Amino acid sequence: MPYEEFDFSGLRTYPLAARASKARAEDFARPVGAGATFIDWFDSLPRILGGGDIRRVVAAIASGRERRAGLVWGIGAHVIKTGLSPVLIDLMERGYVSALAMNGAGIIHDFEVALAGATSEDVDATLGPGQFGMAEETGRILNDVIRSAANAGKGLGESVAEYLGERAPPHAAQSLAAAAHRLQIPLTVHVALGTDIIHMHAKASGAAIGDTSLRDFRYFTSNVSRLAGGVYVNCGSAVVLPEVFLKAVAVVRNQGIGLDNLTTVNIDFLRMYRPQTNVVSRPVAGTGGTGISLIGHHEILIPLIAAALVTGERG
Repeated sequence: MPYEEFDFSGLRTYPLAARASKARAEDFARPVGAGATFIDWFDSLPRILGGGDIRRVVAAIASGRERRAGLVWGIGAHVIKTGLSPVLIDLMERGYVSALAMNGAGIIHDFEVALAGATSEDVDATLGPGQFGMAEETGRILNDVIRSAANAGKGLGESVAEYLGERAPPHAAQSLAAAAHRLQIPLTVHVALGTDIIHMHAKASGAAIGDTSLRDFRYFTSNVSRLAGGVYVNCGSAVVLPEVFLKAVAVVRNQGIGLDNLTTVNIDFLRMYRPQTNVVSRPVAGTGGTGISLIGHHEILIPLIAAALVTGERG
């Protein structure tokens, strides 16, 4: 082929005003002045990309509360370790949470917070000397509670919540499980055997852990079956809770229960495969539902969502 310039003189054009544009001036951010309220600031966010997504999340949760639709929150351990339990407890008290689900690490951190007001050991410092995961009370009490739960035919989450709620340890006010017991909000815990520190203790019973966590899966599936028109929020679990949620959706659909107009939300640092497919995309495909992914720090995004809900309450 020769060096030959293409003739651009015959290009067909159209008026700019006739084009559909994705970024519009009316959706741009607005500066806020001195003395502005939080809701002033929230309303000033651009209605574009993340700014639009967080508005949609807040609107879906607020609408679900108004209509008494299901609002289920899946909570990973990192959410608890970054100090967000008081914010979530406030949302629970205000009716923005119908049910809670945690992974195994989540209930361990919540339990330690309730008992000691502290959690999250320094793994690098404790692994070498053989001390990692060896907190005596954590291993002994939680395994005893789980064994008792299995004997009583109860779920893992329900039993830990009951234990903390009835014994009221020094920092129970900071515990999601204790709040769930007080407010009679179902709490389920979904465990992968061998992944949690309490599994390293002699008192750990695979039979009891498996029995109580499987029962929690069945409880969780009942909660998911009530999510039509509601919201499922996955915060900080990259594998276990997205997988559990997808299986619960599959069981519900197998029984002919519709999940129309469901909003699913994933909040995490990165857009990862399982949360994106098992929470954001697959459960709402073809149902009229919406999947939303919010990328960022839990310790910033969750308080922002909570503040927008509370300051914009409609009663």
